[in-house]
Amino acid sequence: MNEALTDELMKLPNRPYWYEKSDERPSLKSEIDADVVIIGAGYTGLWTAYYLLKSSPSLRIVILEREYAGFGASGRNGGWASAIFPISLAKVAKNSSHQSALYLQQVMNETVDEVGRVLASENIQADYAKDGFLSIARTAPQLQRAKAAVQASKDFGLPDQWYFLDQKETQAKINVSNALGAVYTPHCAVVHPGKLVRGLAKTVEQLGAKIYEKSAVTTITSGKVTTLEGIVKAPIIVKATESYSCQLEGYKRSVIPLYSLVLATEPLSASVKNTLKLNHRLAFNDMRHLRVYAQMTADGRLIFGGRGAPYHFGSTISSDFDLVDSVHHAIRTTLNDFFPTLNQLKVTHRWGGALGVSRDWSPSVGLDRQTGIAWGGHYVGDGVAMSNLSGRILKNLILGIQEPINRLPIVNHASPLWEPEPLRWMGINMGLSATAFADKEEKITNRPSTVASALEALTGAH
Repeated sequence: MNEALTDELMKLPNRPYWYEKSDERPSLKSEIDADVVIIGAGYTGLWTAYYLLKSSPSLRIVILEREYAGFGASGRNGGWASAIFPISLAKVAKNSSHQSALYLQQVMNETVDEVGRVLASENIQADYAKDGFLSIARTAPQLQRAKAAVQASKDFGLPDQWYFLDQKETQAKINVSNALGAVYTPHCAVVHPGKLVRGLAKTVEQLGAKIYEKSAVTTITSGKVTTLEGIVKAPIIVKATESYSCQLEGYKRSVIPLYSLVLATEPLSASVKNTLKLNHRLAFNDMRHLRVYAQMTADGRLIFGGRGAPYHFGSTISSDFDLVDSVHHAIRTTLNDFFPTLNQLKVTHRWGGALGVSRDWSPSVGLDRQTGIAWGGHYVGDGVAMSNLSGRILKNLILGIQEPINRLPIVNHASPLWEPEPLRWMGINMGLSATAFADKEEKITNRPSTVASALEALTGAH
């Protein structure tokens, strides 16, 4: 990438491509009563409100948001509504049962379709397109992992979850440089995250929910939530704060915020899209260890994001951390590596944001009947679809509705606490560095990384 383009990239402000200014909602400045109070107007909180009101329209539901609806990860993600679970199904089976793991994957697959169903039925125009997900092998070790992943899925009892594509089949899907093969699953859609969260917020308001913005929660106790200027009393409290949970008293070590950073390009011409085979809405990446992710938007832009930003001491979250020049530069370099002919393509937006990670990498959703406090989150970056599942489970738990999804291994799952500082800071950043090193190791040795194998065994993440 030439120096002028680099300078242009670094001058871009922190603004998600998905963002759109909308009318401000009032803040809470009084004491009110509700049947359910939800903390957080992101996907989890809004899906929970949606399904509750669809099942019980008379419920008084209040949603409290510190900033504005969709401010957090719901308005900053890469737009994949995928059936990916953050930890391996083998680890899920070890912690619960093989049958539970199989059922979890089935439900995740169905959830991708459920998101599309609701968007269609509620006329929420969120650019939903279900073309699947392609993970491309571009080195010999990645190709080995691709073949092993498909075989492992078949051996586990999921013969149709993943398909291996050879070099020719892969290049017919996307014309990525150095493609040797790929794994493909149909169980993934892409969306415009901002349109989704804003449309969902308006829908739940039309159903009767009340959303208060600029209403930061200060304390949560059984039956009561206190904000800077108001109080909500309710028998049920839903904590839908994802990575921001670590800023709440009593939850500081329950989850850590890891940053993911993203770029959006100017629209590609029709001829370029045809040449690179980007005239589709596939979610795609390659099989490197330090995760990247991409999609084409409905208006023909390339969204490209990735991990690698550092964890900040004390689980600090700040808008100052959304832009990391070195990481955004690395993401642009990776984009150019995927598509060398796009090295002069203009980037119009860059941004970042925190996602929530529990100590065992597992999402969790549940309800403590004694306190009336419910929760959903810890999605490790795979929350666009999983938040919908959380909302359906929370509806069941709150209303006492019995369904098979209530018995999924994520329900009432208790993750261990993260270590205190400075151990947490040291361990997480060492892990991030080791993940980046694993990719370099494979380039040098042309063999699967021993470091990556050790990390996967330690965390269960994949």
